Amino acid sequence: MRKLYEISGKDAEPFLQNLVTNDLSAMGDGLLYAAFLTPQGKYLADFFLFRRGEAIVLDVAEDVADGLVKRLTMYKLRADVTIAETDLTVFRGTGSAPEGAMMDPRHDALGWRLYGDKDGDDGTDFDAIRVAHCIPETGTELTADTYILEAGFERLHGVNFRKGCYVGQEVTARMKHKTELRKGLVTVDVSGSAPVGTEILASGKPAGTLFTQAGGKAIAFLRFQRAASDMDAGSATVNWSEVG
Repeated sequence: MRKLYEISGKDAEPFLQNLVTNDLSAMGDGLLYAAFLTPQGKYLADFFLFRRGEAIVLDVAEDVADGLVKRLTMYKLRADVTIAETDLTVFRGTGSAPEGAMMDPRHDALGWRLYGDKDGDDGTDFDAIRVAHCIPETGTELTADTYILEAGFERLHGVNFRKGCYVGQEVTARMKHKTELRKGLVTVDVSGSAPVGTEILASGKPAGTLFTQAGGKAIAFLRFQRAASDMDAGSATVNWSEVG
């Protein structure tokens, strides 16, 4: 389920520009994917933004919506910004896009999103698409412990390194420019199945966590130096083709 908020007022765009991970000037007439981070650089929420008249609409997962709005309100101070929940809903699908739909900016395979009074989807197996292209989802792969670069946000067009400062920017920039990622989300082969959140073991040592599974593949969070070609996750066997 999603919640949609209209952010309006003469300060709405600069207000968001100073807070979120992406550059609002790149939004144009389509969708922009972005995140809001804690000052420590950890994930708080990811969402889509698009223009609707003079306002900007924010499309966010219901599970993190209240926390996000609370943070946005805290930063609003005296800015001329109003945040109001709307009655818009989201319908998404793949194939030919209906009139008014906007393409999902994270990956072409995710198709389009249509905003109006119809919700749900066209029956596409979106979990299979997410697994195939390692696209994380709020509340499953994306949690309060997530650093967005480890979750692939650069590849998913959700972060801009040339814009000005935003909440959590210093930590994110340091991870980009001064360190090599030692852990992160990847797509792995999986034989059998295990509940989301099952620990992955390599030679009996913790090597990561297993998440969404579909069609013999899965999204996993791995510590790259511990990953092996043959790992265990409960009763499932996990293999990562990039080992070695």
